[in-house]
Amino acid sequence: MTPKPFLRVTEIFHSIQGESTWAGLPCTFVRLTGCPLRCVWCDTTYSFHGGERTTLDEIVARVEAIACPLVEITGGEPLAHRSAFVLVDRLVRSGFTVLVETAGSEDISELNPAAHVIMDLKCPGSGESERNRWENLEHLDGGDEVKFVIADRADYEWSKRTITERSLDRRVREGSLKALLFSPVWGESGPGLDTLAHWVLEDRLPVRIQTQLHKHIWEPARRGV
Repeated sequence: MTPKPFLRVTEIFHSIQGESTWAGLPCTFVRLTGCPLRCVWCDTTYSFHGGERTTLDEIVARVEAIACPLVEITGGEPLAHRSAFVLVDRLVRSGFTVLVETAGSEDISELNPAAHVIMDLKCPGSGESERNRWENLEHLDGGDEVKFVIADRADYEWSKRTITERSLDRRVREGSLKALLFSPVWGESGPGLDTLAHWVLEDRLPVRIQTQLHKHIWEPARRGV
């Protein structure tokens, strides 16, 4: 008998979407286990190892039982696992609006085009900017978003150059990219929201400043929210 496809799952939970243009909406999160990156400010290191071996049938059943129309596949790095692409296909076919949060280090070209990609381009302050897979930008469309997590002024300047050099600002204006997201690293000594807002306004960047809303609602280290 052919074994059923599976993924290692750290947690599945129903919460409020904390980031992106979808922030504030109820959302079911499927957090997969494992990540090839080690960003210095990562807040989900508990998802690097362990997890529960779960068949795709079981994952879909648990998502359907929660019955929230918005679902996010996250990690770790979800697209490091081939079966994650199959899971996205199944959830899309089941009628869910599917968000995929990815670091952009894995090839997204085979991802179901109905899914909404939230791609985190790694700034130098993350320690992982060399892992950015730049060709992924070609596969983003008008439903997708690019996120920059900014640790300091150098990260901000890098992000500003990237937006211009990669024509991401033009793509937002034309509608071939939904949004550019800037957020400070949570709880670090770098720029706060006020400083980041000042820089963005001063440079008139076409970006959306965001925070991690769930960390304002609940205690920041709390899991399952």
